[in-house]
Amino acid sequence: MNYKIDFTSKFKYANMFSLTVFVISLIFIIFKGLNFGIDFKGGTLIEIRSEDQKINISDIRSSLNNLSLGDVNVKQFGKKGDFLIKVEQKTENDNKLIPKIKNSLVENINSEISFRRVENVGPKVSLELLEAGIIAISLSLAAMLFYIWIRFEWQFSLGSIIALFHDVIITIGIFSILSLEINLSIIAAVLTIIGYSMNDTVVIYDRIRENLSKFNQRNFNETANVSVNETLSRTIITSLTTLLALVSIFILGGEILRGFSFAMILGVLIGTYSSIFVAAPVLKFLNVNSKTLEKKEEKIVP
Repeated sequence: MNYKIDFTSKFKYANMFSLTVFVISLIFIIFKGLNFGIDFKGGTLIEIRSEDQKINISDIRSSLNNLSLGDVNVKQFGKKGDFLIKVEQKTENDNKLIPKIKNSLVENINSEISFRRVENVGPKVSLELLEAGIIAISLSLAAMLFYIWIRFEWQFSLGSIIALFHDVIITIGIFSILSLEINLSIIAAVLTIIGYSMNDTVVIYDRIRENLSKFNQRNFNETANVSVNETLSRTIITSLTTLLALVSIFILGGEILRGFSFAMILGVLIGTYSSIFVAAPVLKFLNVNSKTLEKKEEKIVP
């Protein structure tokens, strides 16, 4: 035995933990739902700056409530005096909306207010963006499944896709639990997470497959422990360097990049965990061994 950490002895507890978190995430996604942003719900996003730093959120909200705009969300954005206003848009085209909001704020708040950013997404466009996001995630999962199926045996393909679903559902579930906004940048983060997690899983799978062929007298637990330990330094270094960059973006990148960087941080942590404690145990459950590899080689040889 030349491995240092006995990972397989922790597979059972890790699987129970993963299953619990996965189910909780799924329940929140189904029953609580997701906090979709302007990109997917449709509406108007306005960033304003007030020279009077004594103005608070309630002053702005009461001014906008008089306009009967529907669902209005106001929050502090960036430094003091900066606010982000999200307005539910019930009509696809309303050219009078921005002037109406501007006049109301000027009349009700005795301060000079500048509109720094205005983004408008119609209902039809938002629906198309949501459909495109779902299609993008589905196609990426299908492409990964096909790649692993070609690259390895079907057991490896099943293990990798289970690990990917685990990562995506838990990440989105945490966003649902915390009521964090889901927008296009979060979809981009999820797609990046899929690639990162798959890369880490392939490295471990490749080493497991290599060691199964090389040491066919060992049982799967020994082979898995050796393989994970051999790739552990590479996994830790890759994860830490990625996390350093993401934490810097989360702290210094401002409000706009905060959701994206948070999703990526979650994805790196969950993806690293699942490569060891989700993907590998699936192979054990499916009784993968050196004979499994030999059977495939026999089918390939004419």
